[in-house]
Amino acid sequence: MLRQLSGISAAYTATAGPPPHPRWNPGEKQPLPFQTKDFVALDPKELKSCYPLVISSYVPRPIAFVSTLSASGEGNLAPFSYSGVVAHDPPTIVVGICRGRNADGKKDTLANIDATGEFVVCIMSEWFVEAANHCCSAFERGVDEFDQSGLTRVPSTRVKPPRVGESAMHYECVLRHRHEVVNASGVVTSTMVVGEVVMMHAASAVCNVDGAGEGKPTIDFAKFQPISRLGGDTYGRTLSMFDLPRPDRKVGST
Repeated sequence: MLRQLSGISAAYTATAGPPPHPRWNPGEKQPLPFQTKDFVALDPKELKSCYPLVISSYVPRPIAFVSTLSASGEGNLAPFSYSGVVAHDPPTIVVGICRGRNADGKKDTLANIDATGEFVVCIMSEWFVEAANHCCSAFERGVDEFDQSGLTRVPSTRVKPPRVGESAMHYECVLRHRHEVVNASGVVTSTMVVGEVVMMHAASAVCNVDGAGEGKPTIDFAKFQPISRLGGDTYGRTLSMFDLPRPDRKVGST
C-alpha cells in the first residue's frame, strides 16, 4: 500500500510503496518490456555529437549547484549535472566542468577553483529551481549570479565561497584532484574537479540527526524535494520511492 509523504510545497507529493516486483525470486528473468529486443549500436566517434544522447540517457543526474570565489573575491554560482558523490570516507564530490566561451576556455567556476582550491556544492530543491536555473545564463566573466538570481549568500565556516541560503544541503569542499578530459583531436573539452568535503550543513527541517542510528544523520526526501537533471531542458522530481535491501541486509539498515 502506498503512503503519502507530506512535503513543504503543496504541489509536491511524494509516495512510498513496495518495489516494482515484490514477488521476484533470484534467477528469474527480467527482460526488456519492449516488443523488439534489438539494440542500436552508437559509436561515439561516428556521431556528430554525443551530447543529446548522453544527457538524455544517463539519468537522473544530481545537480551540483557550485559557489566559488575568484582570487580577488568575485563570486560565481552555477549548476552542473555532470557531478556525483564518489566516496564517503572522506566525503568526496566530483564535478565535470565543460569548457566555456571565455578566451582561456575556462568557465568562471573552473577558473575560480583553480585559483583558490575551494568551492561549495549546494543541492537544488523544487522551491527555488527557477532562481537556480537562471544561473545557467551565459553571463559575462565577473558577474555574480547571486545578484542576478536573487539567491541569498550565507557565510561558510571552513572555506571562503558562500553557501546558498535557499538550499537545504551544503557541502564545503577543498580541491584534491583535477583531471582534464581530452578528445580525439587533442583538445581539452572538460575538467573533472574532485573535492573533499570538509564541512556539511543540512537544514534542520530535513535532517534526521540520528536517522540511521546514533551519529548517523539522514535526510528526509519528501521534505528535501531534490531536483535532478534529465535530457534537454527537462528536470525531474523525486516523487515515488521504495525500499529494496541488498540480499545481505534488512530493510532500513545502513
